[in-house]
Amino acid sequence: QPNGGAPGAERDGAGPRRSTESEVYDDGTNTFFWRAHTLTVLFILTCALGYVTLLEETPQDTAYNTKRGIVASILVFLCFGVTQAKDGPFSRPHPAYWRFWLCVSVVYELFLIFILFQTVQDGRQFMKYIDPHLGVPLPERDYGGNCLIYDPGNGTDPFHNIWDKLDGFVPAHFFGWYLKTLMIRDWWMCMIISVMFEFLEYSLEHQLPNFSECWWDHWIMDVILCNGLGIYCGMKTLSWLSLKTYKWQGLWNIPTYKGKMKRIVFQFTPYSWVKFEWKPASSLRRWLAVCGIIFVFLLAELNTFYLKFVLWMPPEHYLVLLRLVFFVNVGGVAMREIYDFMDDPKFHKKLGQQAWLVAAITATEFLIVVKYDPYTLTLSLPFYITQCWILGIILVLTWTAWRFFIRDITLRYKEIRRQKQEHRHEKDKCLSNGDGHSALLDEPNGSKLRERKL
Repeated sequence: QPNGGAPGAERDGAGPRRSTESEVYDDGTNTFFWRAHTLTVLFILTCALGYVTLLEETPQDTAYNTKRGIVASILVFLCFGVTQAKDGPFSRPHPAYWRFWLCVSVVYELFLIFILFQTVQDGRQFMKYIDPHLGVPLPERDYGGNCLIYDPGNGTDPFHNIWDKLDGFVPAHFFGWYLKTLMIRDWWMCMIISVMFEFLEYSLEHQLPNFSECWWDHWIMDVILCNGLGIYCGMKTLSWLSLKTYKWQGLWNIPTYKGKMKRIVFQFTPYSWVKFEWKPASSLRRWLAVCGIIFVFLLAELNTFYLKFVLWMPPEHYLVLLRLVFFVNVGGVAMREIYDFMDDPKFHKKLGQQAWLVAAITATEFLIVVKYDPYTLTLSLPFYITQCWILGIILVLTWTAWRFFIRDITLRYKEIRRQKQEHRHEKDKCLSNGDGHSALLDEPNGSKLRERKL
Protein backbone atom coordinates (compact mmCIF):
# COMPACT_ATOMS: atom_id res chain seq x y z
CA GLN A 1 0.00 0.00 0.00
CA PRO A 2 1.18 3.57 -0.62
CA ASN A 3 1.20 4.37 3.08
CA GLY A 4 3.15 1.32 4.07
CA GLY A 5 0.33 -0.58 5.77
CA ALA A 6 -0.05 -4.33 5.75
CA PRO A 7 -2.19 -5.54 2.89
CA GLY A 8 -5.85 -5.47 3.82
CA ALA A 9 -5.26 -4.27 7.36
CA GLU A 10 -8.47 -2.70 8.57
CA ARG A 11 -7.13 -1.72 11.98
CA ASP A 12 -4.40 0.83 12.38
CA GLY A 13 -2.55 -1.27 14.94
CA ALA A 14 -2.84 1.41 17.61
CA GLY A 15 -4.51 -0.77 20.20
CA PRO A 16 -5.52 -4.31 21.12
CA ARG A 17 -8.30 -6.11 19.31
CA ARG A 18 -11.71 -5.40 20.81
CA SER A 19 -14.01 -8.16 22.04
CA THR A 20 -16.58 -7.12 19.40
CA GLU A 21 -14.08 -7.49 16.54
CA SER A 22 -13.76 -10.71 14.59
CA GLU A 23 -10.55 -12.74 14.41
CA VAL A 24 -8.67 -12.48 11.12
CA TYR A 25 -6.28 -14.98 9.58
CA ASP A 26 -4.14 -13.64 6.73
CA ASP A 27 -1.24 -15.34 4.96
CA GLY A 28 0.31 -11.92 4.27
CA THR A 29 0.48 -12.25 0.47
CA ASN A 30 1.53 -8.89 -1.01
CA THR A 31 0.76 -9.00 -4.74
CA PHE A 32 0.86 -6.35 -7.46
CA PHE A 33 -2.68 -5.44 -6.51
CA TRP A 34 -1.57 -4.19 -3.08
CA ARG A 35 1.79 -2.60 -3.93
CA ALA A 36 2.38 1.14 -4.20
CA HIS A 37 2.06 2.63 -7.68
CA THR A 38 2.80 6.30 -7.01
CA LEU A 39 5.46 6.57 -9.73
CA THR A 40 3.26 4.77 -12.27
CA VAL A 41 0.34 7.13 -11.64
CA LEU A 42 2.67 10.15 -11.82
CA PHE A 43 4.12 8.96 -15.15
CA ILE A 44 0.68 8.35 -16.70
CA LEU A 45 -0.61 11.71 -15.44
CA THR A 46 2.41 13.55 -16.86
CA CYS A 47 2.03 11.82 -20.21
CA ALA A 48 -1.66 12.76 -20.39
CA LEU A 49 -0.91 16.41 -19.62
CA GLY A 50 1.93 16.40 -22.14
CA TYR A 51 -0.37 15.00 -24.83
CA VAL A 52 -2.95 17.74 -24.21
CA THR A 53 -0.26 20.43 -24.24
CA LEU A 54 1.87 19.34 -27.20
CA LEU A 55 -0.33 17.30 -29.52
CA GLU A 56 -3.86 18.58 -29.04
CA GLU A 57 -5.01 21.87 -30.50
CA THR A 58 -6.74 24.06 -27.94
CA PRO A 59 -10.33 24.93 -29.01
CA GLN A 60 -11.30 28.60 -29.26
CA ASP A 61 -14.38 28.06 -27.06
CA THR A 62 -13.79 29.84 -23.72
CA ALA A 63 -16.68 28.13 -21.91
CA TYR A 64 -15.58 24.69 -23.12
CA ASN A 65 -11.97 25.30 -22.12
CA THR A 66 -13.06 26.52 -18.69
CA LYS A 67 -15.10 23.38 -18.09
CA ARG A 68 -12.31 21.13 -19.30
CA GLY A 69 -9.75 22.94 -17.15
CA ILE A 70 -11.87 22.54 -14.04
CA VAL A 71 -12.42 18.83 -14.75
CA ALA A 72 -8.69 18.32 -15.36
CA SER A 73 -7.83 20.08 -12.09
CA ILE A 74 -10.24 17.82 -10.20
CA LEU A 75 -8.80 14.70 -11.84
CA VAL A 76 -5.24 15.70 -10.93
CA PHE A 77 -6.31 16.25 -7.33
CA LEU A 78 -8.03 12.84 -7.30
CA CYS A 79 -4.87 11.19 -8.62
CA PHE A 80 -2.85 12.80 -5.86
CA GLY A 81 -5.36 11.81 -3.17
CA VAL A 82 -5.78 8.21 -4.31
CA THR A 83 -2.02 7.64 -4.15
CA GLN A 84 -0.99 9.86 -1.23
CA ALA A 85 -3.94 10.43 1.14
CA LYS A 86 -4.06 8.73 4.53
CA ASP A 87 -5.84 5.39 4.68
CA GLY A 88 -9.15 5.12 6.47
CA PRO A 89 -10.53 2.24 8.56
CA PHE A 90 -11.65 0.18 5.53
CA SER A 91 -9.41 -1.69 3.11
CA ARG A 92 -11.74 -3.75 0.89
CA PRO A 93 -12.05 -3.91 -2.04
CA HIS A 94 -8.93 -1.70 -1.96
CA PRO A 95 -7.71 1.21 0.21
CA ALA A 96 -7.41 3.36 -2.93
CA TYR A 97 -11.17 3.05 -3.41
CA TRP A 98 -11.86 4.70 -0.04
CA ARG A 99 -9.15 7.30 -0.59
CA PHE A 100 -10.91 8.18 -3.84
CA TRP A 101 -14.18 8.88 -2.03
CA LEU A 102 -12.34 10.89 0.60
CA CYS A 103 -11.00 13.16 -2.16
CA VAL A 104 -14.44 13.34 -3.77
CA SER A 105 -15.69 14.56 -0.38
CA VAL A 106 -13.17 17.41 -0.48
CA VAL A 107 -14.16 18.34 -4.04
CA TYR A 108 -17.87 18.25 -3.17
CA GLU A 109 -17.36 20.40 -0.09
CA LEU A 110 -15.41 22.97 -2.14
CA PHE A 111 -18.20 22.98 -4.73
CA LEU A 112 -20.77 23.61 -1.99
CA ILE A 113 -18.67 26.46 -0.59
CA PHE A 114 -18.53 28.01 -4.06
CA ILE A 115 -22.32 27.76 -4.45
CA LEU A 116 -22.79 29.20 -0.96
CA PHE A 117 -20.87 32.37 -1.90
CA GLN A 118 -22.96 33.09 -5.02
CA THR A 119 -26.15 35.07 -5.25
CA VAL A 120 -29.32 33.00 -5.41
CA GLN A 121 -29.87 33.72 -9.10
CA ASP A 122 -26.23 33.13 -10.07
CA GLY A 123 -26.07 29.92 -8.07
CA ARG A 124 -29.14 28.48 -9.77
CA GLN A 125 -27.96 29.54 -13.22
CA PHE A 126 -24.51 28.10 -12.53
CA MET A 127 -26.14 24.66 -12.50
CA LYS A 128 -26.67 25.15 -16.26
CA TYR A 129 -22.92 24.69 -16.73
CA ILE A 130 -23.36 21.18 -15.34
CA ASP A 131 -26.60 20.42 -17.17
CA PRO A 132 -28.23 22.89 -19.60
CA HIS A 133 -31.67 21.60 -18.61
CA LEU A 134 -31.24 22.91 -15.05
CA GLY A 135 -31.74 26.46 -13.87
CA VAL A 136 -35.50 26.55 -14.42
CA PRO A 137 -38.16 26.27 -11.68
CA LEU A 138 -39.87 22.88 -11.51
CA PRO A 139 -43.26 21.99 -10.04
CA GLU A 140 -43.22 19.74 -6.98
CA ARG A 141 -45.24 16.53 -7.05
CA ASP A 142 -47.89 16.19 -4.35
CA TYR A 143 -48.15 12.64 -3.05
CA GLY A 144 -51.21 13.43 -0.97
CA GLY A 145 -54.64 14.21 -2.39
CA ASN A 146 -56.95 11.22 -2.73
CA CYS A 147 -55.84 8.76 -0.04
CA LEU A 148 -58.44 6.05 -0.56
CA ILE A 149 -56.82 2.63 -0.83
CA TYR A 150 -59.87 1.38 -2.69
CA ASP A 151 -61.51 4.09 -4.80
CA PRO A 152 -65.01 2.94 -5.80
CA GLY A 153 -65.43 6.05 -7.96
CA ASN A 154 -62.82 4.74 -10.40
CA GLY A 155 -64.44 1.82 -12.19
CA THR A 156 -61.41 1.14 -14.38
CA ASP A 157 -58.91 0.62 -11.55
CA PRO A 158 -60.14 1.13 -7.96
CA PHE A 159 -56.57 0.59 -6.66
CA HIS A 160 -55.07 3.33 -8.83
CA ASN A 161 -53.87 5.27 -5.77
CA ILE A 162 -51.59 2.39 -4.77
CA TRP A 163 -50.16 1.93 -8.28
CA ASP A 164 -49.50 5.67 -8.53
CA LYS A 165 -47.30 5.51 -5.43
CA LEU A 166 -45.31 2.49 -6.68
CA ASP A 167 -42.69 4.45 -8.60
CA GLY A 168 -38.91 4.16 -8.75
CA PHE A 169 -38.53 5.58 -5.27
CA VAL A 170 -39.97 2.41 -3.67
CA PRO A 171 -36.91 0.22 -4.43
CA ALA A 172 -34.73 3.24 -3.66
CA HIS A 173 -36.28 3.37 -0.17
CA PHE A 174 -35.60 -0.33 0.36
CA PHE A 175 -31.98 -0.34 -0.85
CA GLY A 176 -31.33 2.95 0.92
CA TRP A 177 -32.37 1.58 4.29
CA TYR A 178 -30.59 -1.70 3.64
CA LEU A 179 -27.32 0.22 3.19
CA LYS A 180 -28.04 2.56 6.11
CA THR A 181 -28.46 -0.48 8.35
CA LEU A 182 -25.05 -1.73 7.24
CA MET A 183 -23.65 1.68 8.22
CA ILE A 184 -25.33 2.09 11.61
CA ARG A 185 -25.36 -1.63 12.59
CA ASP A 186 -28.08 -1.16 15.18
CA TRP A 187 -31.78 -2.05 14.82
CA TRP A 188 -33.09 0.50 17.35
CA MET A 189 -31.21 3.46 15.90
CA CYS A 190 -32.40 2.60 12.37
CA MET A 191 -36.02 2.34 13.45
CA ILE A 192 -35.83 5.61 15.40
CA ILE A 193 -34.40 7.45 12.36
CA SER A 194 -37.00 5.87 10.07
CA VAL A 195 -39.96 6.84 12.25
CA MET A 196 -38.53 10.27 13.09
CA PHE A 197 -38.22 11.14 9.41
CA GLU A 198 -41.89 10.35 8.84
CA PHE A 199 -42.76 12.72 11.69
CA LEU A 200 -40.56 15.36 10.04
CA GLU A 201 -42.46 14.89 6.78
CA TYR A 202 -45.73 15.42 8.66
CA SER A 203 -44.29 18.52 10.31
CA LEU A 204 -42.81 20.10 7.16
CA GLU A 205 -45.42 19.29 4.52
CA HIS A 206 -46.55 22.94 4.64
CA GLN A 207 -43.07 23.88 3.34
CA LEU A 208 -42.45 21.22 0.70
CA PRO A 209 -45.48 19.85 -1.17
CA ASN A 210 -43.92 16.44 -1.84
CA PHE A 211 -43.77 15.80 1.93
CA SER A 212 -47.57 15.55 1.80
CA GLU A 213 -48.34 11.84 1.62
CA CYS A 214 -51.22 9.58 2.53
CA TRP A 215 -51.16 7.99 5.98
CA TRP A 216 -50.75 4.51 4.51
CA ASP A 217 -47.91 5.80 2.32
CA HIS A 218 -46.12 7.06 5.46
CA TRP A 219 -46.59 4.11 7.77
CA ILE A 220 -47.35 1.05 5.62
CA MET A 221 -45.37 1.56 2.43
CA ASP A 222 -42.46 3.54 3.91
CA VAL A 223 -41.95 2.50 7.56
CA ILE A 224 -43.19 -1.10 7.44
CA LEU A 225 -42.59 -2.33 3.89
CA CYS A 226 -39.72 -0.36 2.36
CA ASN A 227 -37.78 0.82 5.41
CA GLY A 228 -38.70 -2.09 7.66
CA LEU A 229 -37.86 -4.75 5.07
CA GLY A 230 -34.59 -2.98 4.24
CA ILE A 231 -33.64 -2.84 7.94
CA TYR A 232 -34.56 -6.52 8.39
CA CYS A 233 -32.44 -7.63 5.43
CA GLY A 234 -29.62 -5.38 6.64
CA MET A 235 -29.67 -6.93 10.11
CA LYS A 236 -29.58 -10.43 8.58
CA THR A 237 -26.54 -9.41 6.54
CA LEU A 238 -24.90 -7.98 9.67
CA SER A 239 -25.53 -11.26 11.48
CA TRP A 240 -23.85 -13.19 8.67
CA LEU A 241 -20.89 -10.83 8.60
CA SER A 242 -20.41 -11.14 12.36
CA LEU A 243 -20.37 -14.97 12.17
CA LYS A 244 -18.31 -15.25 8.98
CA THR A 245 -14.79 -16.67 9.21
CA TYR A 246 -12.26 -14.07 8.06
CA LYS A 247 -9.46 -16.20 6.67
CA TRP A 248 -7.64 -14.56 3.78
CA GLN A 249 -5.37 -16.33 1.33
CA GLY A 250 -3.56 -14.99 -1.71
CA LEU A 251 -5.38 -15.64 -4.98
CA TRP A 252 -2.48 -17.59 -6.52
CA ASN A 253 -2.11 -19.68 -3.37
CA ILE A 254 -5.59 -21.16 -3.85
CA PRO A 255 -5.37 -24.40 -5.90
CA THR A 256 -8.93 -24.66 -7.32
CA TYR A 257 -10.71 -22.38 -9.81
CA LYS A 258 -13.82 -22.41 -7.61
CA GLY A 259 -11.73 -21.22 -4.69
CA LYS A 260 -10.20 -18.46 -6.81
CA MET A 261 -13.63 -17.24 -7.94
CA LYS A 262 -14.88 -17.30 -4.35
CA ARG A 263 -11.82 -15.32 -3.25
CA ILE A 264 -12.47 -12.68 -5.94
CA VAL A 265 -16.08 -12.28 -4.79
CA PHE A 266 -15.05 -12.05 -1.13
CA GLN A 267 -12.66 -9.24 -2.05
CA PHE A 268 -15.77 -7.02 -2.00
CA THR A 269 -16.64 -8.02 1.58
CA PRO A 270 -15.03 -6.53 4.72
CA TYR A 271 -11.53 -7.60 5.73
CA SER A 272 -12.75 -8.02 9.30
CA TRP A 273 -15.88 -7.12 11.20
CA VAL A 274 -16.60 -4.96 14.22
CA LYS A 275 -19.97 -5.25 15.91
CA PHE A 276 -21.22 -1.81 16.92
CA GLU A 277 -22.42 -1.56 20.52
CA TRP A 278 -23.57 2.03 20.83
CA LYS A 279 -24.87 1.71 24.47
CA PRO A 280 -26.44 5.20 24.48
CA ALA A 281 -27.62 4.93 28.10
CA SER A 282 -24.20 3.95 29.48
CA SER A 283 -22.92 7.53 29.83
CA LEU A 284 -23.92 11.09 29.07
CA ARG A 285 -21.16 11.37 26.46
CA ARG A 286 -22.41 8.38 24.49
CA TRP A 287 -26.03 9.52 24.81
CA LEU A 288 -25.20 12.95 23.39
CA ALA A 289 -23.12 11.35 20.64
CA VAL A 290 -25.95 9.02 19.58
CA CYS A 291 -28.40 11.94 19.60
CA GLY A 292 -25.96 13.90 17.45
CA ILE A 293 -25.65 11.02 14.97
CA ILE A 294 -29.43 10.77 14.66
CA PHE A 295 -29.70 14.54 14.19
CA VAL A 296 -27.06 14.62 11.42
CA PHE A 297 -28.69 11.64 9.69
CA LEU A 298 -32.07 13.36 9.68
CA LEU A 299 -30.57 16.66 8.54
CA ALA A 300 -28.78 14.93 5.65
CA GLU A 301 -32.08 13.28 4.66
CA LEU A 302 -33.89 16.63 4.72
CA ASN A 303 -31.09 18.28 2.73
CA THR A 304 -31.84 15.87 -0.12
CA PHE A 305 -35.32 17.33 -0.56
CA TYR A 306 -34.56 20.95 0.24
CA LEU A 307 -31.48 21.14 -2.00
CA LYS A 308 -33.31 19.98 -5.09
CA PHE A 309 -36.10 22.41 -4.17
CA VAL A 310 -33.88 25.51 -3.86
CA LEU A 311 -31.53 24.58 -6.75
CA TRP A 312 -34.41 23.58 -9.06
CA MET A 313 -33.35 19.98 -9.66
CA PRO A 314 -36.00 17.36 -10.53
CA PRO A 315 -36.11 14.34 -8.17
CA GLU A 316 -35.08 11.94 -10.95
CA HIS A 317 -32.05 14.00 -12.04
CA TYR A 318 -28.74 12.15 -12.11
CA LEU A 319 -27.12 14.69 -9.74
CA VAL A 320 -29.61 13.71 -7.02
CA LEU A 321 -28.74 10.05 -7.59
CA LEU A 322 -24.99 10.79 -7.57
CA ARG A 323 -25.33 12.58 -4.24
CA LEU A 324 -27.04 9.52 -2.75
CA VAL A 325 -24.32 7.23 -4.13
CA PHE A 326 -21.74 9.57 -2.64
CA PHE A 327 -23.30 9.43 0.83
CA VAL A 328 -23.60 5.64 0.64
CA ASN A 329 -19.84 5.33 0.12
CA VAL A 330 -18.67 7.97 2.60
CA GLY A 331 -21.34 7.26 5.23
CA GLY A 332 -20.06 3.82 6.14
CA VAL A 333 -16.51 5.08 6.68
CA ALA A 334 -17.77 8.06 8.68
CA MET A 335 -19.87 5.85 10.98
CA ARG A 336 -16.92 3.55 11.65
CA GLU A 337 -14.70 6.53 12.48
CA ILE A 338 -17.35 7.97 14.79
CA TYR A 339 -17.76 4.64 16.55
CA ASP A 340 -13.99 4.27 17.01
CA PHE A 341 -13.82 7.82 18.36
CA MET A 342 -16.57 7.04 20.88
CA ASP A 343 -15.66 3.48 21.80
CA ASP A 344 -11.87 3.69 21.81
CA PRO A 345 -10.88 7.29 22.68
CA LYS A 346 -7.50 6.18 24.02
CA PHE A 347 -6.30 5.21 20.53
CA HIS A 348 -8.60 7.47 18.48
CA LYS A 349 -8.06 10.88 20.05
CA LYS A 350 -9.55 12.90 17.20
CA LEU A 351 -12.51 12.55 14.88
CA GLY A 352 -11.70 10.74 11.64
CA GLN A 353 -11.12 12.65 8.41
CA GLN A 354 -14.14 11.24 6.58
CA ALA A 355 -16.48 11.83 9.52
CA TRP A 356 -15.23 15.41 9.75
CA LEU A 357 -15.93 15.99 6.06
CA VAL A 358 -19.40 14.43 6.18
CA ALA A 359 -20.34 16.71 9.08
CA ALA A 360 -18.97 19.75 7.24
CA ILE A 361 -20.82 18.80 4.02
CA THR A 362 -24.12 18.32 5.85
CA ALA A 363 -23.78 21.69 7.56
CA THR A 364 -22.81 23.46 4.31
CA GLU A 365 -25.77 21.96 2.45
CA PHE A 366 -28.10 23.23 5.14
CA LEU A 367 -26.56 26.72 4.96
CA ILE A 368 -27.15 26.77 1.19
CA VAL A 369 -30.81 25.95 1.80
CA VAL A 370 -31.05 28.72 4.41
CA LYS A 371 -29.48 31.29 2.08
CA TYR A 372 -31.31 30.34 -1.12
CA ASP A 373 -34.84 30.12 0.28
CA PRO A 374 -35.18 31.57 3.80
CA TYR A 375 -38.86 32.26 3.22
CA THR A 376 -39.74 28.57 2.91
CA LEU A 377 -37.71 27.62 5.97
CA THR A 378 -39.30 30.35 8.08
CA LEU A 379 -42.87 29.32 7.33
CA SER A 380 -44.23 28.83 10.83
CA LEU A 381 -45.22 25.37 11.97
CA PRO A 382 -48.88 24.71 12.68
CA PHE A 383 -49.70 25.19 16.36
CA TYR A 384 -50.44 21.52 17.05
CA ILE A 385 -47.16 20.50 15.37
CA THR A 386 -45.25 22.96 17.55
CA GLN A 387 -46.94 21.57 20.66
CA CYS A 388 -46.00 18.00 19.72
CA TRP A 389 -42.34 18.89 19.16
CA ILE A 390 -42.14 20.89 22.39
CA LEU A 391 -43.64 17.97 24.29
CA GLY A 392 -41.18 15.56 22.67
CA ILE A 393 -38.18 17.76 23.46
CA ILE A 394 -39.33 18.16 27.08
CA LEU A 395 -39.67 14.37 27.44
CA VAL A 396 -36.18 13.77 26.03
CA LEU A 397 -34.63 16.44 28.28
CA THR A 398 -36.51 15.10 31.30
CA TRP A 399 -35.33 11.55 30.65
CA THR A 400 -31.75 12.80 30.14
CA ALA A 401 -31.80 14.71 33.43
CA TRP A 402 -33.28 11.74 35.29
CA ARG A 403 -30.97 9.11 33.77
CA PHE A 404 -27.64 10.91 34.04
CA PHE A 405 -28.17 13.30 36.98
CA ILE A 406 -31.12 12.59 39.26
CA ARG A 407 -30.80 8.81 39.07
CA ASP A 408 -27.06 8.90 39.81
CA ILE A 409 -27.59 11.21 42.77
CA THR A 410 -30.36 8.96 44.08
CA LEU A 411 -28.27 5.82 43.71
CA ARG A 412 -25.31 7.50 45.39
CA TYR A 413 -27.52 8.61 48.29
CA LYS A 414 -28.96 5.10 48.70
CA GLU A 415 -25.47 3.60 48.70
CA ILE A 416 -24.31 6.01 51.42
CA ARG A 417 -27.36 5.17 53.51
CA ARG A 418 -26.73 1.45 53.07
CA GLN A 419 -23.11 1.80 54.17
CA LYS A 420 -24.12 3.81 57.24
CA GLN A 421 -26.75 1.23 58.21
CA GLU A 422 -24.22 -1.60 57.86
CA HIS A 423 -21.71 0.30 59.98
CA ARG A 424 -24.37 1.01 62.65
CA HIS A 425 -25.45 -2.64 62.66
CA GLU A 426 -21.86 -3.86 63.14
CA LYS A 427 -21.33 -1.34 65.92
CA ASP A 428 -24.54 -2.42 67.73
CA LYS A 429 -23.55 -6.06 67.35
CA CYS A 430 -20.18 -5.41 68.95
CA LEU A 431 -21.68 -3.44 71.86
CA SER A 432 -24.22 -6.18 72.54
CA ASN A 433 -21.33 -8.54 73.49
CA GLY A 434 -20.62 -6.46 76.59
CA ASP A 435 -17.13 -5.15 75.86
CA GLY A 436 -16.97 -3.39 72.56
CA HIS A 437 -13.15 -3.31 72.32
CA SER A 438 -12.58 -6.98 73.19
CA ALA A 439 -15.37 -8.09 70.93
CA LEU A 440 -13.87 -6.18 68.07
CA LEU A 441 -10.52 -7.82 68.65
CA ASP A 442 -12.02 -11.30 68.88
CA GLU A 443 -13.79 -11.05 65.54
CA PRO A 444 -11.85 -11.94 62.33
CA ASN A 445 -12.02 -8.39 61.06
CA GLY A 446 -11.80 -6.82 64.48
CA SER A 447 -8.67 -4.87 63.86
CA LYS A 448 -10.15 -3.22 60.76
CA LEU A 449 -13.39 -2.37 62.56
CA ARG A 450 -11.42 -0.92 65.47
CA GLU A 451 -9.42 1.28 63.13
CA ARG A 452 -12.66 2.37 61.45
CA LYS A 453 -14.16 3.14 64.90
CA LEU A 454 -11.11 5.14 66.00
